[in-house]
Amino acid sequence: MTVTLEVRDSVGTIRLDRPPMNALDVAVQDRLRELAEEAGRRDDVRAVILYGGEKVFAAGADIKEMQAMDHTAMVVRSRALQESFTAVARIPKPVVAAVTGYALGGGCELALCADFRIAADNAKLGQPEILLGLIPGAGGTQRLARLVGPSRAKDLIFTGRQVKAEEALAIGLVDRVVPAAEVYEQAHAWAARLARGPALALRAAKESVDAGLETDIDTGLTIERNWFAGLFATEDRERGMRSFVEEGPGKAEFL
Repeated sequence: MTVTLEVRDSVGTIRLDRPPMNALDVAVQDRLRELAEEAGRRDDVRAVILYGGEKVFAAGADIKEMQAMDHTAMVVRSRALQESFTAVARIPKPVVAAVTGYALGGGCELALCADFRIAADNAKLGQPEILLGLIPGAGGTQRLARLVGPSRAKDLIFTGRQVKAEEALAIGLVDRVVPAAEVYEQAHAWAARLARGPALALRAAKESVDAGLETDIDTGLTIERNWFAGLFATEDRERGMRSFVEEGPGKAEFL
C-alpha cells in the first residue's frame, strides 16, 4: 500500500510509502482520506502522526499524472483533492507532522493539516506551484496564510522558493526543529503524551480553535462556551477534577 496506518501506544501513524519521493498521486490522495477517516473513528487511536519516512515527507503532486489532466478533469478532481486533505485536518484528535527532507507543494499542504509540526534540521518546505504556472490547490493558499500570516504566505506562494528548517521555525511554519534521526521519535513522544489525555476535552479544544478561526469572535466564544459547558457531562471532567482535589494538579489518569 502507498499509505498505511499503524498503531502503537494509542498513537496512529499515517505513513506515506511511495518511493522515491512520496509523490501524492490520485491513489495516495484517496488513501489518505480513507485512513484519516479511519483514524478518526478508531477508539484505539487517540493521537496521530503524519510521516513520510526517514528521507522525505512528500515532494508534492505527481506532475506527470497532473500534466495529463485537462481543465474538465481537474474541475472534477480538485474537489476530491481538497477533501482528502480536509479529512486529515478534521481528524478529531491531536495530529503532528513529522517532517523529514522535502515537504513541497502537496507535501507542505499536508503538513499544514496537522496541529503541530516537528521538522528535521535538513527539512525544506515550500509551495512551488507558481513555477508550474499554478497555485496551491490542496489548501495551501488558505492554511498557510492562517498559519504564518498573509504577507509571508504570499512570499512563499508568489516566489515558489523553498524554506530551510530554521527559517520555517522563525516564521512559524514549523513548531520544532530537531536532528533528522530524532524526528519520528520526538513526534511519537508528543503524540503519546496527548494520547494519555482526556480525549473529549482534546477534541473540544481542537474544534473550538479551528472553528473559531473561521468566524468572528462572538461566534467563536459561543463555540467555546458550548464545548466548555458540555464537558461537564463527561467522565473525564469528573476524573480530572476529583484527582485535582484529592491529589493535586497534573496527576489525573484518563481512559
